[in-house]
Amino acid sequence: MTRDNRLNTPCIIVMGVSGSGKSLVGSRLAEALALPFFDADDFHSQANIEKMSSGIPLSDADRADWLNDLAALIQRQPGLVLACSALKIDYRDRLRHAAPDTTFVYLKGDIDTIWSRHSQREDHYFSGRRMLESQFEQLEAPSETEALIIDIAQSAEAVIGDCLSKLQTRYEQLQWPQ
Repeated sequence: MTRDNRLNTPCIIVMGVSGSGKSLVGSRLAEALALPFFDADDFHSQANIEKMSSGIPLSDADRADWLNDLAALIQRQPGLVLACSALKIDYRDRLRHAAPDTTFVYLKGDIDTIWSRHSQREDHYFSGRRMLESQFEQLEAPSETEALIIDIAQSAEAVIGDCLSKLQTRYEQLQWPQ
């Protein structure tokens, strides 16, 4: 069955720069919505991981196969929540092509807030403030017509509550869930 024939199976991509809370928020949304959760970080090649671990930002070419793998996941999975940076419009368009009904949830925050959270993380290959600055430089932030925008300058519970509220409104308009 193709993705276009699946009704009531949302594809939700929780996006933002590293450290914005994509994995936490995405996994909690997936749990609340009874959908499978995937983290795009798990789909990076070993070469990409080594590059990021060395503090070297990824290029568009580095991300090409990774985005193709994520698009393939979206096409074969009947509904999901995916935590993915999706920094550029082109990246989001590539993912949306796999599932035109995709809803992006943009976790928006300033660099100081995110860096303070990021610097508390342990055992993650994303390395250094310069890497985070690079993500902010690459970020082509979506508009309110392109994504549900969530301010992360609040508790995780409040962020998740905002996400669920906005998703409920969005999917009521699309008649999901019923």
